[in-house]
Amino acid sequence: MTGTSFTSNAPDTDAEVGAGAPERVGVLGGGRMGAGIAHAFVLAGSQVVVVERDEAAAAGAADRVRESLAKSVERGWGEPLDELEGRLTTAIDVAAFAGCGLVIEAVPEDEALKAEALARVEAVLPVGAALASNTSSISITRLAAGLQRPGRFVGLHFFNPVPASGLVEIVLGEETAGELANAARAWVEAIGKVPVTVHDAPGFASSRLGVAIGLEAIRMVEEGVASPGDIDAAMELGYKHPMGPLRLTDVVGLDVRLGIAEQLERDLGPRFAPPALLRQMVAEGRLGRKSGRGFYDWE
Repeated sequence: MTGTSFTSNAPDTDAEVGAGAPERVGVLGGGRMGAGIAHAFVLAGSQVVVVERDEAAAAGAADRVRESLAKSVERGWGEPLDELEGRLTTAIDVAAFAGCGLVIEAVPEDEALKAEALARVEAVLPVGAALASNTSSISITRLAAGLQRPGRFVGLHFFNPVPASGLVEIVLGEETAGELANAARAWVEAIGKVPVTVHDAPGFASSRLGVAIGLEAIRMVEEGVASPGDIDAAMELGYKHPMGPLRLTDVVGLDVRLGIAEQLERDLGPRFAPPALLRQMVAEGRLGRKSGRGFYDWE
């Protein structure tokens, strides 16, 4: 369902800090990542509202979350689907977040877009609510600079696909409050995932290492060293990676990986310069699984 007005019952103190997931959670952006985040908190028992740009996008987000919830029930989740769906609402106005103890921004990986979106959300939240970004590479400290309450802001970097991933990276900005860091760990554990905590640095820990391996694998394809399948098999069988770097690039999206590499190149220098092959594939629309073709054929 969709809606645009909610009555705020959120505390104006830090009452949401504690064990378990917040009673009400907001997600800004209902694409693949946002829908996955919403799915995780619905399963944890939270009332979740997803805000999108218009009614069509909100309906699409609702469909994605419901489809994911249905799969969880098919796999044996202990609650009926209608009860899970009853904890999900969608809206097209950030005013819907007024009753939330935690809001997670999950808009595309563009710093200006995220900064503007975070400021809009913060304006409707009570003082004690927490605000988080799902960014995979943008500085949490820089994003916090545009907020009125930087101490109540933290990075919560989820991994794609969220339902299958067991990890969330908690990124602490220079002003992130200690009690919020502790609460974030409790929230991540409450949704059945493992938290790792890092201090704000370009690419954090996961993106910096993951992109470095992925870019080198792309250069190896570019240079004709080996096929994508053989490069991936070397890492899967030789180093016990659950998925090779090129297949993972397809799953993440080549456009997403390109954006992260460009951000890391700006922050850390030419060692993260995207290979020409990556730029070419993105320009051709070969974005990986979501487009049907990348380093592998997904159709």
